[in-house]
Parts: sequence; C-alpha cells; structure tokens
Amino acid sequence: MTMLKPVQLGKKSGLIVSELCLGTMNFGMPGRGHQGDWTLGEDEARPIFQAALEQGLFYFDCADVYGLGACEEVVGKLLKSLARRDEYVLATKISMPMGAGANQRGLSRKHVREGVESSLRRLGHDYIDHLVIHRHPHGVPGHVEVPIEETLEALHEVVKAGKVLYLGASSMFAWQFAELQLTAERHGWTRFVSMQNHYNLIYREEEREMNRYCAKTGVALTPWSPLARGILTGTYKGGFAAGSSKRSQGNDKIRTESLYRGQMDFPIAERVGEVAEKYGKSAAQISVAWLMNKPEVVSPIVGVSRVEQLEQLIEASDITLDSEDVRYLEELYQPLENLLSIGYS
Repeated sequence: MTMLKPVQLGKKSGLIVSELCLGTMNFGMPGRGHQGDWTLGEDEARPIFQAALEQGLFYFDCADVYGLGACEEVVGKLLKSLARRDEYVLATKISMPMGAGANQRGLSRKHVREGVESSLRRLGHDYIDHLVIHRHPHGVPGHVEVPIEETLEALHEVVKAGKVLYLGASSMFAWQFAELQLTAERHGWTRFVSMQNHYNLIYREEEREMNRYCAKTGVALTPWSPLARGILTGTYKGGFAAGSSKRSQGNDKIRTESLYRGQMDFPIAERVGEVAEKYGKSAAQISVAWLMNKPEVVSPIVGVSRVEQLEQLIEASDITLDSEDVRYLEELYQPLENLLSIGYS
C-alpha cells in the first residue's frame, strides 16, 4: 500500500499537510447545490475518507458554497468520527454567494466574520486550519469591490481570534496576489501561505507569472482541477458530446466547456494516454504525477467518487516521469487566453 508523505505547506508556514489534498466538492446532500446531480452522501463518502486517512492523506479541502453548506456538514461530521482533531488538516473557502441577501457573499468585514462563524457551525469545529478566499475581493462578477484593506484586516481578525490558523487564496492575477501580500505585510496583518490556482496539463497559463511569484516568495501551490474535470482521464473520449460519467453528462459539463477551450486540449489528453500506457499506469495517475513532479507544487487537490480512484491517485506519488516524457506531454501546449481576463476562472 502506497503511503503519502507529509510535506510543509510552503516556506511561509509551519503547517504540515499530505502531498495530496482531497477535494470534497462532490460530498454533501445529493440534489443540493450546483453539483447536486453528482453529489455523494455521507454513507457513500465515509469509505473514501477512511481510505484517505489510512494511506496518509490527511488534508481535506471544502467550501461553504459546495452544496450550499451541505459539504461542510458532511466533511466535518466524517472527520470528527474518523480521526482526532490533531490528525487532519481542514480547509474551507469563503466568498461565493450563500443566499440571495446582499451581504451573503463577497469578502466584506461583515461577510468574512459571518461566513467564518457559519462555516464553523456547519463543520462542527472550533477552528479552521486553513481558510482560503475563494477568489480575489474583486474577482467575482456581481460582487461589490471591497477595499482590499478591509478584507485583509477582517481575515487577520479571525486569525487573531483563534477561529482560523492559516490563510490561503485562490485563482486571481499574480499582480492582485502580490498586492494583497504586500498590503498585509505593510500593515502587519496575516499573509497568505498558499495559492490554490487553476493548473493542469491543458491549462498552464499560471506558469507565466503566478507559479513563479509563489515559488520565489515561498508560497505553496495547491492546484485545483489537476485532471481538467475528466478531460485528462479520457472521460470525454475526445469531445464534450461523449461524456462517460454522471458528472460529464450533467449540468457540470457547461462549466467544463467554459474552462477548457483550447484547440490542443484533447490532443494533449491523447498523449497522456500514450504515456500512461508506456508506464503501465492510468491517465489520471500520469496527470497527477506531472503536477507532483513540479517542485513548486506542494499538494494538488484531487476529487474522487470511489475508493479505487483515490488509491490510484495516491499511487501517483511514486511515479517519477522521465524528462523526455515530460517534454512529450508539454510540447503541444499553445498559449491560451487567461480565463481571468474574460471574467472568471
């Protein structure tokens, strides 16, 4: 049985996480939230969490908006029943709309405070190990552009109150992240120790600036969508009309199509399959191994719906890709329009 190794969450924190993080978007209450048509309930999720903990995966990432709170309820309950509090690292995210109310979203002082309290209540925990802002304070269309000083001070306050231990951020422009970090430093507020960005073999625009900035400043990269929502595993069989999973056939396919527009997306996925055959591994394992072989990447966030999928991805931690195979996987990539520049990633 492959066991994941514990790793430091960047050079700016003392927090230790597992070298893979379990993304929990698909756990909660079936039918509830934007991913409700492929959500697994508590009983279905339990063996996955149990297997994760048994194989050294103790870093779990959720968000308030997943299942409109149901994800946090299930994740919190499962972790409390399966492990001691000091045996796992729990991350959640805030910013996205949690209701129709004008203040039930964003990163104002009011919503940061109320959002954290609501997450703690749903999770059934006294504190959150790793609180991630789901986007930049100005990064969600329709949200008020909160002064970044207000957001940063509010985040610092929840840390000093003991409700949050570490801060992370998610997809934004590198200049925005640098501005947040430098503003926090200037005021003596808590800085971000991680960046959860959109990064995989078919979307590599983050290599231009964000990844380099984080590597230079000691910020951990914890990429989301390492499998490109199934494209890199062959789920779509070379085209969006050929989805073979419940997720790829449901409403979530619209989101996938909005994220992946490159002409080389499916040809790159075909190469992943070729390399997988060469190594005697799955396409999913090769895609995750490619990320894990990047020195600036600390803990990719993976999503699974079965224990076997989880065990396969954990085995990817043992794969070292030959430099020629890395070149073969990467050489078809062509520059893409940064999704953040056209609205939302």
